[in-house]
Amino acid sequence: MSSTVLVSTGLSAVSALMFLMLARWTSAPPLAVWGGTAWVFILSMIISMPLTTAWAKRWRESGGDR
Repeated sequence: MSSTVLVSTGLSAVSALMFLMLARWTSAPPLAVWGGTAWVFILSMIISMPLTTAWAKRWRESGGDR
């Protein structure tokens, strides 16, 4: 599995967990909490995947960790 997949999945999971904690703290209805958590995860994946892929490509082209 590619490192960009792991990074974007991790970022999405963290943002979804933050949404979950905030939504439960505000006493939102359970369906809204879980539906919103899934929605945040999916949208975060859509946004973070191209960003992390471009970052990794730029990092490899610049010579890595030299």
